Amino acid sequence: MTRSTGHTRVKTAKGRTAQSTRWLERQLNDPYVKKAKAEGYRSRAAYKLLELDERFNLLRGVKRVVDLGIAPGGWTQVVQKKTKGATIVGIDLLPVDPIEDVTILQMDFLSDDAPRVLTEALGGDADIVLSDMAANTVGHAQTDHLRTMALVEAGMVFACEILRPGGAYVAKVLAGGADHDLVAELKRNFTAVKHAKPPASRKGSSEWYVIAQGFKGRVDVGEEG
Repeated sequence: MTRSTGHTRVKTAKGRTAQSTRWLERQLNDPYVKKAKAEGYRSRAAYKLLELDERFNLLRGVKRVVDLGIAPGGWTQVVQKKTKGATIVGIDLLPVDPIEDVTILQMDFLSDDAPRVLTEALGGDADIVLSDMAANTVGHAQTDHLRTMALVEAGMVFACEILRPGGAYVAKVLAGGADHDLVAELKRNFTAVKHAKPPASRKGSSEWYVIAQGFKGRVDVGEEG
């Protein structure tokens, strides 16, 4: 490992691929990674939510929060920092180290039981549903996009079941944002729908976030028209 003009360069070690070497070098030189370590956040992703909150006032006054794709816990740490005593329930396929006063479920959000278990754990209507979930990529752009959009849509359906009127749904999407049909459905259920790429998202990353605010309330089947 060498340092030059403030930039850390990583030599390719035996058994380490060029790709992993580039990733390590990027991590070592990422100011958000360094800042996260210094400020006690579990991941640099915490700053994405902090920046989105600064722009959209997402966490003001929230009392109940669902964190979809909670691992490793950076977003929940932000919620705890920005709110006082909010009830937080998170879910992830991956194991997550405990976070004080947070209910963490290790299970597949797409499983049939997940919405019920999350709802019971939260104990009331949510003020906001946060989703930093991402599908495992296969390297085929269209397939990756469809898999990610399926998660966003599933999150939206759940949000519309658990949010209080006026609540919000925030989800990670890929470049180009949410599909037209999904945006139309979000606009039907929320008063404001926008896309944003927080500064903490790496410039080369394809991720964006869709921010849906002002949930209009549940509409019973057959109520429309």
